[in-house]
Amino acid sequence: MGTMNFSIPDDIKERFNRTFAQRNRSAIVAQLIEEAVARGERKQQSDEAIRRIMVRRQSTADVSTEEILRLRDEIRAESDAAHQFPPR
Repeated sequence: MGTMNFSIPDDIKERFNRTFAQRNRSAIVAQLIEEAVARGERKQQSDEAIRRIMVRRQSTADVSTEEILRLRDEIRAESDAAHQFPPR
């Protein structure tokens, strides 16, 4: 098992020790670090996904709201017809 040493403000240390006096503080710190690592990894994945979306958007043609709504209605009509729903 690895060891980490870091400095924190005294007031935080005192509050932490008081709050978790009857618990395994090393386990609590390990859990907090694991949560922080997972949050950091999710943030990196999110940032990368946003970057990929932005790159993709640069290479696609602009589409008007009217065109999007028209295509949406066409797709809905096709789906409704395939499922034998009455026209909207």
